[in-house]
Amino acid sequence: MIEHFEGKTAVLTGAGSGFGLECARIAAHRGMRLVLVDVQQDALDKAVAELEPRGVELLAHRVDVSDAGQMQALADAVQQRFGAPHFVFNNAGVGSAGLIWENTLADWQWVLGVNLWGVIHGVRLFTPMMLAAARSDANWRGHIVNTASMAGLVTMPNMGVYNVSKHAVVALTETLYQDLRLVTDQIGASVLCPYFVATGIAHSERNRPAAMQGAPVTASQRIGQAMMDKAVASGKVSAADVAARVFEAVAQDHFYVYSHPRALESVAQRMQAIVGGGNPPNPFAERPAVGEQLKNALRE
Repeated sequence: MIEHFEGKTAVLTGAGSGFGLECARIAAHRGMRLVLVDVQQDALDKAVAELEPRGVELLAHRVDVSDAGQMQALADAVQQRFGAPHFVFNNAGVGSAGLIWENTLADWQWVLGVNLWGVIHGVRLFTPMMLAAARSDANWRGHIVNTASMAGLVTMPNMGVYNVSKHAVVALTETLYQDLRLVTDQIGASVLCPYFVATGIAHSERNRPAAMQGAPVTASQRIGQAMMDKAVASGKVSAADVAARVFEAVAQDHFYVYSHPRALESVAQRMQAIVGGGNPPNPFAERPAVGEQLKNALRE
């Protein structure tokens, strides 16, 4: 848990938009030193132009979080400039849709590279730095937040690659929490599981690797993208609302962070099926029309 934020360092991936940018705004308001990380240079430049005039100490790096070498260079730069970060937000992510067998090898590598390996790199590089800082100062406090999704707790159809990546992030972060508890009381961990919130993730194709640009899109992928666009656009909870909840979790040492607590009913149904040995429940039980729409579209 971090009780006081002023003068402390925050590393935020995916800082050019969505949750990352909103958390950066809060961090700047609270007087933190910022390390802004994004793969999209124009979005990163815009975030710097907004936040730098506030007088905060700031370091900005264009980084592909799936790349181990680029992440190592980032960690080295943070260590050299600010020392161990107090708050690490492994937030960069991309969206994906489509029937699970229709996703190409490139689809799998891209989504897992950003959504999972980006978090892995953030954890494996920054946690040792934070532990070293904690060992040298009994008053030092830090916290790591990894962005997963409600798709990491349930298994909506036609979103297989994304589901897999986010379930892995939940498992990784739960294990991180338990592992940290074995060795220190000075560093906490949380997992962010948002539902449909208006962020840039619905337009992840803008950051597809060059080799994937212009690749054929299947019918299921088009349908899934259209449904995702509609759901995200109709969301009532803002990215700023979610960012505020992230900082509450960091300050209060809460592990699970949700944007839509009411969506947990689907998680409860899934857990009941697992414990009871039943089949996976109908994910559209409360919205049967949506399920029928998807089924009919895929069977045309």
